Amino acid sequence: MLSILAAGSIFFPGLFLLSKRCLKHAPGLKWSEGDAVIVSARLVSSVQAIMASSAGYIIASSCKDIIEDQHWLTSTYILFAVPYFVYDIYAMFMCYWYKMQVKGHEEEGAVKPMGTAIGSYLRREFLMVLHHVVMVTVCFPVSVFWRQGKGDYFQGVMFLAELSTPSVCLGKILIQYKQQHTLLHKVNGALMLVTFFVCRVLLFPYLYYAYGRYASIPLYMVPLSVPWHCNLGASLLMAPQVYWFSLICRGAFRLFSGASRHQRPPLSSTNSDPKTPILPPANGYSPRETEREPSSH
Repeated sequence: MLSILAAGSIFFPGLFLLSKRCLKHAPGLKWSEGDAVIVSARLVSSVQAIMASSAGYIIASSCKDIIEDQHWLTSTYILFAVPYFVYDIYAMFMCYWYKMQVKGHEEEGAVKPMGTAIGSYLRREFLMVLHHVVMVTVCFPVSVFWRQGKGDYFQGVMFLAELSTPSVCLGKILIQYKQQHTLLHKVNGALMLVTFFVCRVLLFPYLYYAYGRYASIPLYMVPLSVPWHCNLGASLLMAPQVYWFSLICRGAFRLFSGASRHQRPPLSSTNSDPKTPILPPANGYSPRETEREPSSH
């Protein structure tokens, strides 16, 4: 157990540092420290998501009996991934710190001190930090010790929630570098909307549906048939997913409605010069609209 925890503790921070070093020093790149940190953090999150989704598929497809069947990869990957959530709290803060530095320089030296930045970060990202803390302090011991080897299928399906993370990370990078006007951003936004809804919002109703089929009871009876703490845990895990999905929907509405407005021809005016048409903003968003991009890991 300790060796697997140690491997995760080395792998995720090590991948972050390796990626940052490559982006800063590789010939032809020479990225700044802030840019390298932000992109490296997104890369590590995407790698973790791909690993978790792959593990989830293997586990779920291997368990024929969704309650009794076990797969060695379930507890192994949980142990390996726990250090990721600790590391990611730090990585998210570093991304926030460098964003604030850039914003501070744009506002003529209004860079926040480190202590102030930490407090501001915890207020701004409170839900995400709380999510990560709960994953380490509650979900980890419940998944490894309290389950007593039962329900590996459900654990595997929950790993598949990470399928939405790569598109979320790519969307953040495109927004960071003012690429909201590109086709890639629009396609990725549509993919993020679909994968987040299917893999994170519909995930919990599906788990109830799967148990209902297993127990041969109707779906509406499942919440009354499972222990109360299972319903409580599912509700607490689903609530932030619904909130983040609402933020994604608002962002998608702004993206596509903004694009349709910008495609309209400009109104003619008797005082305007026909040689200087009015152009839409390069990023397709106002700065206020891009400040609060939803996070997900």
